[in-house]
Amino acid sequence: MSKYQRQIILPQIGEQGQQKLAEARVLIIGVGGLGCALLPYLVASGIGKLGIVDGDRVDESNLHRQILFSNKSIGKFKVEEAQAFLKKQNPSCNITVDTEYLTGKNALQLFEKYDLIVDATDRIGIRYLINDAAVLTGKPFVYGSIHRFEGQVSVFNYNNGPTYRCLFPEAAEVPSCAEAGVLGTSVGLIGMMQAQEVMKIILGSGNVLSGELLVYNTLTASQHKFHFSKNERIKITQEFFDNEYNSDEAAPEPFHVSLLENYKLIDVRKLDEQPRIQHQNVFKLPLSTFKENMSQLDKEQQYLVFCKSGIRAAKAVLILQENNFKDVRALNEGADEIQKKINSIKVLKC
Repeated sequence: MSKYQRQIILPQIGEQGQQKLAEARVLIIGVGGLGCALLPYLVASGIGKLGIVDGDRVDESNLHRQILFSNKSIGKFKVEEAQAFLKKQNPSCNITVDTEYLTGKNALQLFEKYDLIVDATDRIGIRYLINDAAVLTGKPFVYGSIHRFEGQVSVFNYNNGPTYRCLFPEAAEVPSCAEAGVLGTSVGLIGMMQAQEVMKIILGSGNVLSGELLVYNTLTASQHKFHFSKNERIKITQEFFDNEYNSDEAAPEPFHVSLLENYKLIDVRKLDEQPRIQHQNVFKLPLSTFKENMSQLDKEQQYLVFCKSGIRAAKAVLILQENNFKDVRALNEGADEIQKKINSIKVLKC
């Protein structure tokens, strides 16, 4: 923390508060719009250690809402670009980055190293993974999400309070920011609200949004709070975690264009959903008619299944496995990301 930052922050929180910040260890999952919004404020506040996890690289389409990056960042790992930016802001902050995606295999080990977790992702499946790993390691996690003009903020597993599964027992498919479209200002606002919750937890001040979901509409500048309680019937055990995230069937496959040499891709979205991906090894088989039409598939063929957020893909994979297909997996990425990677082949060939 610079001398100037110390002069501004110290009167607000005192020496004891500054010490708490210096000793705090915060892990941020995702460096998209939310992560880029909240990270500078956490770094500037004097937090001693930050971990940043994201396996994605910067794309031109990110730049309107991911303010830590520039055109020179395109194609580079987001976490490394973010680290370089933030170290200039506060060289005394210990920033550790990981260029891999969060998975069932690395989540528990990562979470053990930190005091609290921040969910800055835009994928439903990863959010359940964050929740379950946070419960097993006893860590609170700060949640934020944005859909078009509406944002949500809450804190889960705080002092053994309600978890994400208490509020959302089952996954519902919601498009990512890239797929649905979003204003950068909306993402920035929700990200800063997340940063505020992090500060309250560390400093032990204010009313933490535990058991409360704050919903903010950026078009009307209105907000509402919804209260929810802990569901004691929900039990997250190590066995449940391993079955959910570490079994061969559950592990999502990261997509790389080289997979097209051996695998065929199944798009289980509706026929009119965009983007439409054109490739000889990609074909559409909507989930709504999947069971009726899967007879046209070869059980000996290797398949990778995708949709928009992963929910429908996971259901389709389960159907195929129940019908003795030998090698089928859901892809980690959604249609938008897959199209970009396939298009990159065409650009290189030109």
